[in-house]
Amino acid sequence: MKLHAQALLFDNDGTLVSSLESVRRCWTRWAVEYGITAEQFGQVELHGRPAAEIAADLLPTARVAEAVARIEQLEVEDVPGGGVRLLPGTRDFLDALPADRWAVVTSATRRLAEARLDAVGILPKTLVAADDITRGKPDPEPYLLGARALGVDPADCVVFEDAPAGLQAGRAAGMRTVALATTHRADELNADLVVTDLSALSALATEGGVEITVRG
Repeated sequence: MKLHAQALLFDNDGTLVSSLESVRRCWTRWAVEYGITAEQFGQVELHGRPAAEIAADLLPTARVAEAVARIEQLEVEDVPGGGVRLLPGTRDFLDALPADRWAVVTSATRRLAEARLDAVGILPKTLVAADDITRGKPDPEPYLLGARALGVDPADCVVFEDAPAGLQAGRAAGMRTVALATTHRADELNADLVVTDLSALSALATEGGVEITVRG
């Protein structure tokens, strides 16, 4: 199977890098600090959503800004401890792409996203973060902004995601989607193509954009 696109848009956590250990550590500590019970915490979807939306689900409005600043601080400080690693295939896949043909579109804040990407040596020319949007995934706004930043029609973009909310955002933006079964089971992911991770794919830059092929 082959997909052709003018631009590729990547989620970060769970797609390019794994930060699950760091996320669990930091959010567990955060929940304890803010008196949130395990039952309350377990009822909220964490993955693929901006911290501000998660905090708003759990805390009074007056405490959200302070709480978001705190979780950002905890997660940024945790990065040097080795809580972030490249997922299989990420380096080779990105190295095959022209810098102006791809972007990272993440639900993390810019400060946190840059810290995690820098830790594994990924330097995207274009980054859309939680600071840049008013509505997070599954709303299409983040991916539409990514396409606009690259100057590409949404219909000519392919989204790479590991989370149902992100895949929903990509579809709502009118983009084709590739799901990576790194944090969810394959049968939980609704996408045009589902693979284990980026090592299952190869990318070739062409005059008209990028050609993505499933490895045989």
